[in-house]
Amino acid sequence: MQSKKRKMIAPIVVTVLLVLYFAFYFGLLVFLLPGFWKIALGVAPLLLAAVMIGVCVQRIHEIKKGEEDDLSQY
Repeated sequence: MQSKKRKMIAPIVVTVLLVLYFAFYFGLLVFLLPGFWKIALGVAPLLLAAVMIGVCVQRIHEIKKGEEDDLSQY
């Protein structure tokens, strides 16, 4: 069980760092850009953050099931 917890650390850390980066980027765009551009260019970082969180959740489920090396299936 301890081994599985260690394998979950990397995906979680990478996800947190990327989501923080996307949040900072979104905040910067909202602060600097006027009107329409805030929405047009600001949605992309939010969507990327949501996808990143979804991928992390899937990876955690794979690790819990014992599929640590998912590339070996292909």
